[in-house]
Amino acid sequence: MPDHSHTPEAIAKRIGAPPGRGVLRDVVYGGIDGSVTTFAIVAGVAGAGLSPFVIVALGLANVLADGFSMAAGNYSGTKAEQDNARRLRQIEERHIALYPEGERQEVREILAQKGLSGDVLEEATAAITAQQESWIDLMMEGEYGIAGVEPDPMRAAIATFLAFLVAGLIPLLPFLLGLEAAFAWSVWMTAGMFFAIGAVKSRWSLAPWWRSGLETLAIGGAAAAIAYVVGTLFSA
Repeated sequence: MPDHSHTPEAIAKRIGAPPGRGVLRDVVYGGIDGSVTTFAIVAGVAGAGLSPFVIVALGLANVLADGFSMAAGNYSGTKAEQDNARRLRQIEERHIALYPEGERQEVREILAQKGLSGDVLEEATAAITAQQESWIDLMMEGEYGIAGVEPDPMRAAIATFLAFLVAGLIPLLPFLLGLEAAFAWSVWMTAGMFFAIGAVKSRWSLAPWWRSGLETLAIGGAAAAIAYVVGTLFSA
């Protein structure tokens, strides 16, 4: 079965309102970083032989402060992308007004690289350059590689923070619940979270779920192991 409908109505609706990149990247980024950094603190403090209270205090501080910092950074970065796209659109508007023939030649070159030629190329160039917004949209994609659908800075920030918060609390749960052998539980639960993030991520990739899960587990495990070894250097 196809992934989506190809009726004329469905095609017009889908092409007319593309969803953009969504928040997949932000959720995966926040989730992995939340698990890695929080467990790195847990592993480092546990390796140093400090009390569970210290582990919980530092872990919670990391989840809230680092999570907010990541969200703020993602917001600023996404906002910068928006601002840059608007700046480039203004440049193209100015170039069209000042150098229309040169800009038409750029459109012709972009379309030629897409496989158009001859009369079809000339007709397509004339049709696109007859409408300034369509003209600029094509230039944004063809000349600068910027998609027409801009990411939402606030949505990206919220997705990053929530993913960081949820994943970052997993290594702390055994200590918050006062479980016996809390650090061992934290190790296994964090490893499970790493694997789960990678497995879920495979839904949007060509890699099998188990390979994506193991890859994420290896990345997170390496960071955790480094933090634990460093922590043991400061143990009494």
